[in-house]
Amino acid sequence: MYRHEDVIYTVRGGRRLEGAAIIQGAKNAALPMIAASLLVERGQTVLRNVPFIRDVYIAIEIARSVGAKVETYEDDRVLTIDASNITSSVLPSELTEKIRGSVLFLPAIYLRTGEVIIEGVGGCNLGARNLDFHYRGFARLGATVNDSPSRIHITGGRYTGAHLYLDIPSHTGTENLLTAACFASGTSLIENAAMEPEVVDYANFLNLMGAKIQGAGTGHIVVEGIQKLHAVEYTIMPDRLDAGAVAMAVAATGGSATLVGANVNHFGVVRHKLEQMGVELRTDGAVLHVRRLHSLRPINVITWPYPGFATDLQPPIMALAAMADGVSYLRENVFEARFAAAGELNKMGADIRIQDNVAVVHGLPQLTGADVFAHDIRAGISLVIAGLAAQGETRISNGHMIERGYSNLARRLASLGADIERTVVEATPATEAS
Repeated sequence: MYRHEDVIYTVRGGRRLEGAAIIQGAKNAALPMIAASLLVERGQTVLRNVPFIRDVYIAIEIARSVGAKVETYEDDRVLTIDASNITSSVLPSELTEKIRGSVLFLPAIYLRTGEVIIEGVGGCNLGARNLDFHYRGFARLGATVNDSPSRIHITGGRYTGAHLYLDIPSHTGTENLLTAACFASGTSLIENAAMEPEVVDYANFLNLMGAKIQGAGTGHIVVEGIQKLHAVEYTIMPDRLDAGAVAMAVAATGGSATLVGANVNHFGVVRHKLEQMGVELRTDGAVLHVRRLHSLRPINVITWPYPGFATDLQPPIMALAAMADGVSYLRENVFEARFAAAGELNKMGADIRIQDNVAVVHGLPQLTGADVFAHDIRAGISLVIAGLAAQGETRISNGHMIERGYSNLARRLASLGADIERTVVEATPATEAS
């Protein structure tokens, strides 16, 4: 189960990463699937290829807090959920404040109990990530939404099909509206929907459960309402963000490795940018071969919703750019506070300057190990990547942030030859905040 602790990662650089590593299941598909499993009134939902990361442990505790029976089989990466007895409409703040994905439980609890209350939504501090469009969507479907800065209370009867839209193509917003629209009477249209592979995987999961969803993977999704969903067994897709980060770690060390389960077709623009930098990505069935061909070239990156360059992979590619032969420009268009890694990388000798929403990265031939702090999930993994290539030892504190997105990271990187150590330390209030 989820434990209140912090972690320090100690990375000793200078080793080429070589061999094979397993890519975990997708966090951003697993979380909505766990939440949607609470819609099933009879039977057990079985999820396979579950990434047992901190956010998933918290989602499991949220499910249990409202009455679901959840069993974990970590060695087999399997989760079973029996939601036949939902007992509460309140999502407890001591859990919801830890992850932003807690909002994904709103439709399921509302549809099972007739109301839902949530106090506090946490996650990484990435600036303004408004959740208004979730609640406006529920209201357009017929719910009554009473909100305050710290509390949301949703009541009302059965949803009615409606024309829905998102101001920005948020994957959590799209997934929430998909879930709600499944139980609306009539047909709903979702415009400007997110097109991420995880949204497609989630729609496939719902359709297998009995939903009627068309258009997932496009900006225009049509949902025909149904009466109930049934329990199924489903295998979660591989995590493209995990695969991208591991591929960048291999490239940072000048290595050559095989990523088992990675699907390069899920990378979008990220694939082409890595190739421009001099990283070879070659698919062989269900595995991806990664090899750095020569010294890293500088790059220009503009983050954008899928299939654009994923904002979650901007900090990792910043670490690569810090070692490239020239000046790179990274423009952040999704989250204004996504540059937390820059100051920490500069402690390692990088030359990164932030100008408005652009990081100007002057590449240097060698970084140096230092004591650094993981401000959020993706900043944390960028520091691991930099540490693997740096000279000397890098100590990354607040490492529990990294474990919100990456499972068994030290073990998987060590299987590629990395010198990396994970140490558990007693948590403090500062390190527990997320």
